[in-house]
Amino acid sequence: MSMHKLASLALGAFALVASAVSALAAPTEISDALGRKVTVDLPVKRVAMNFSFEEFTAVSGVDGWSKVVGISRGPWEGWRPLNFSRYVAVIPTLAAMPDIGQTDDGSFSAEKVIGLKPDVLLMSEWGYKSAKAQMEQIEGAGIPVVIIDYNAQLLERHLASTRALGKVMGQEARAEELATLYQNSFDDILARVAKAKAAGVPTKKVYVELGQAGADTIGNTYNNTMWGKIVTTLGAQNIATGKIPGPWGPLNAEAVIAENPDLIVFTASSWVGKPKAVRTGYDVTPEQTRAGLKPYSERPGWTEIRAMKAGEVNAIEHGLCRALYDFVGMQYLAKRLYPDQFADVDPVASLKAYHEKYLPIAFSGTWMLPLRP
Repeated sequence: MSMHKLASLALGAFALVASAVSALAAPTEISDALGRKVTVDLPVKRVAMNFSFEEFTAVSGVDGWSKVVGISRGPWEGWRPLNFSRYVAVIPTLAAMPDIGQTDDGSFSAEKVIGLKPDVLLMSEWGYKSAKAQMEQIEGAGIPVVIIDYNAQLLERHLASTRALGKVMGQEARAEELATLYQNSFDDILARVAKAKAAGVPTKKVYVELGQAGADTIGNTYNNTMWGKIVTTLGAQNIATGKIPGPWGPLNAEAVIAENPDLIVFTASSWVGKPKAVRTGYDVTPEQTRAGLKPYSERPGWTEIRAMKAGEVNAIEHGLCRALYDFVGMQYLAKRLYPDQFADVDPVASLKAYHEKYLPIAFSGTWMLPLRP
């Protein structure tokens, strides 16, 4: 065979390989939570992320974790160790997953991210803004950053984040299904609230407190964010609005009594090292949750509060806020505020169905309930 023919064959083979590589890694524009247009080579083979781990799992499935090369361990393993351990049981690679640090304590490391050579970094909005220098380093190294944001509690960001995750992970149909579930649930809640208002249901006052440190300590309440924002979205009056200096902080006991709320909600969880906390979660029974709530209901001066008289002192899992499944928390509070309009809505069943269809861990435990059965 002539040298010319050999050269032609070699060039042809090279072209085929180049074409195959190009087909396997096609630069694709992705619109993230903030509407930024980010070009990512798809399909991705290596992913790093700093937050929204359960949302990532819901969209990508367990198989998606085979592409993850690094996470911020602190916001999951550190903040929610019992939840993390359940995921480790079904996603064993999490146990030794490299840690890229976290922005909250200043440990987030651009060098660690770059060293892992990810095809994309999935970053929270607040993390992206607080780690500007590191983001410049990472993007300067040619690693695209896609912002995922469920913390703003904006419908459009929930939907955009879910669709962006689907695009990055090659799970667009599953992401669209989740986005549709969220939008339909959100719209249904607001439609029912509107019907309640049209029917003349009075606006109720709500007090929310972080039930973590025990009844002898006044926990944070929320002003226009987290549970405070959910309360106002549901057409109720958050008694903390304008009464605390920042987005969260304690509201003094006298103010709570003076406001005389119709509904009291303590946010709870399976916190570690918080023996006086109101507990909820996979391993918690209703009796345990109510035992934790009881001391809070016995605070001085609370017997005459409307919520106490009506049996409207409640516990709800703190993690059911600012998440892809936070419509479940909205359903629960809405049902307490407007029982007639939400009579056929079962928030616990909604959370169970979400687990069964989109999460790899089994549903169990106690997540939301009133003190009075």
